[in-house]
Amino acid sequence: MAKDLQVLLSDLGQEAEILELEKLKLPLFGSENRPVADTAEKLTDQMINASAFIFCAPEYNGGVPPILSNAITWITVQTKNWRDAFNGKWALISTHSAGSGYRFLTAFRSQLEYLGSNVLARTIAVSDEKPLDKDSAKRILQGLIDAIK
Repeated sequence: MAKDLQVLLSDLGQEAEILELEKLKLPLFGSENRPVADTAEKLTDQMINASAFIFCAPEYNGGVPPILSNAITWITVQTKNWRDAFNGKWALISTHSAGSGYRFLTAFRSQLEYLGSNVLARTIAVSDEKPLDKDSAKRILQGLIDAIK
């Protein structure tokens, strides 16, 4: 889904970088467990320098995927103010899940708002039975573009 949204953003004249958390191999966060500084710092810098976020994730066990929660935790401990990477930035949440993805969308919205992000009201939800509606997705993406101008 991320690649599909990246293409749609390109059609709208925007660039988007895809961050694949699986490739970062961040260890599970713990107070005694610190990753190679470069990995967490690079991710944090990318998030701080982003003008907005589009999160694409599946629903796991009725909530946020552990890899996403783990990455957010690492980001929040890398900055002086734990909200620095998120505060005041617009975010769009999207999901490709077996079901509706509603529980993920709801839980992650709450988490992002707590971190200070302005979460776009509209979301993008895709499943095997409900493919990506490109026209609808473009309108939602345009809403994000308009919000950050």
